[in-house]
Amino acid sequence: MNTYLVLKWVHILSSVLLVGTGFGSAFYLFFANRSGSLAAQAVVARLVVRADTWFTTPAGIVQPVSGVALAHMAGWPLSTPWIAASLGLYVLAGLCWLPVLWLQWRMADMARTAVARGTELPARYQRHARWWEALGYPAFAAMLAIYYLMVSKPALWG
Repeated sequence: MNTYLVLKWVHILSSVLLVGTGFGSAFYLFFANRSGSLAAQAVVARLVVRADTWFTTPAGIVQPVSGVALAHMAGWPLSTPWIAASLGLYVLAGLCWLPVLWLQWRMADMARTAVARGTELPARYQRHARWWEALGYPAFAAMLAIYYLMVSKPALWG
């Protein structure tokens, strides 16, 4: 197996971890937030933060590094339309994801504190949850569009 194929495998694996962990953790927190169970919200929010720390963040770093290296090895300039569009969408997803991380940390902390004190969640938890969800949709859509661009490599412009 050559270096290009190993790097391509790493790129694909990290994309699966990035999108899969992101979608899976979002799915569980979305439904935990609607469950009416403070204990479920506290556990799931804590695990979502852990999953993003252990899987999503490292994969999010590997993706652009391996992608740029693959483009270079294949002789594709970063200005190639599908690559440029993918990079732009990745930046968009990242700009959505960074505040999502902060929101998740705050939500996990609020839920943990409410469980420990035997109180209800503060109203700001729901505000955070709404922002968390609203930012998640464009980030996920951008990642799906990147998958399309990576597979189809359309001309787009030029």
